[in-house]
Amino acid sequence: MRLINIDDYNPIFMQLARPVFDRQRRVLLAAGRTIHPVYLERLESIGVRYLLVEDALSEGISMDEIVDATTWIAAIEIIQKAFQDVAQKGNLPIITLQKLVSNLVEEVSKRKAIILFPTTSLAEDLREYAHAVNVALLSLHLANKKQIPPNQLKDVGMGALLHDIGNAIKVSDAGHPLVGFNFLRNIREISLLSAHMAYQHHEKVDGTGFPRGIAEDQIHEFAQICSIANMYDNLLSSQEMPPHEVMEYIMTKAGTDFSMELVQLFVEVVPSYIPGTRVIMNNGREAIITKIKGSMQRPYIRFIESGEEVSLVSNPTLLIKEVLQKG
Repeated sequence: MRLINIDDYNPIFMQLARPVFDRQRRVLLAAGRTIHPVYLERLESIGVRYLLVEDALSEGISMDEIVDATTWIAAIEIIQKAFQDVAQKGNLPIITLQKLVSNLVEEVSKRKAIILFPTTSLAEDLREYAHAVNVALLSLHLANKKQIPPNQLKDVGMGALLHDIGNAIKVSDAGHPLVGFNFLRNIREISLLSAHMAYQHHEKVDGTGFPRGIAEDQIHEFAQICSIANMYDNLLSSQEMPPHEVMEYIMTKAGTDFSMELVQLFVEVVPSYIPGTRVIMNNGREAIITKIKGSMQRPYIRFIESGEEVSLVSNPTLLIKEVLQKG
């Protein structure tokens, strides 16, 4: 299994590894089938940019780190309804959201690493809600690795899911962080820490963020976690930047946008090269990433021409020279 850009889809050699969903989150195309050119055009027309496929090149690659698709779609449905309820009625389905957070905490706890579905694997109408779910999943993964106590993990999950809730509330002359904070802090069942994640997720440690321009320890660590997850998913999904380039970009933000400690944690627990990625090694040979085991930055690879699989941890002089973007 591997993730490809829709432009690289080849119906002769590839079949879907995961279902494709339409704007109403219904299965448009089931796993295990090829895509007719007419359907391919339809997917492109609704904004789908990525597909998970099976082909000979990715044989044996399971991508166990990727989020369960059924859980992901169900979470998106809940967040879509929550945002719509806030926009139309001014209230949140609190109990439903609390159950969702518990489910996401469990989903994250099952995996040593998290690989996100890009929001651009969905129709454009769903991306805002998919982004909220992705930010929550990555925030929970980081918080879990940071050994945040279990009871506070739920605050992290809730705050991350609702970090952009201010966008659903029509208030003139106020940015969405302040609007979201004022809304959430008046809900008894929502922790003030979760509300501050909505308020502070655009702040930067050097004081150049917004809405207040606070700096360093004035920014709560949960908000910092949400902020780095927010940037990661935006670059991965909206900007269609490959994971290794997103990692490089985030590393440049250490000490300006994010604390040095948080960026170091991010590097340790988020993979730069996801299974199924085609690469050129420093010995000139083409390979494919097969699995992540141990080091997030030194995965296992399989050489294309020989089928030999090796660990980059065990071969310290073997380096990834280039990521192949096509095919």
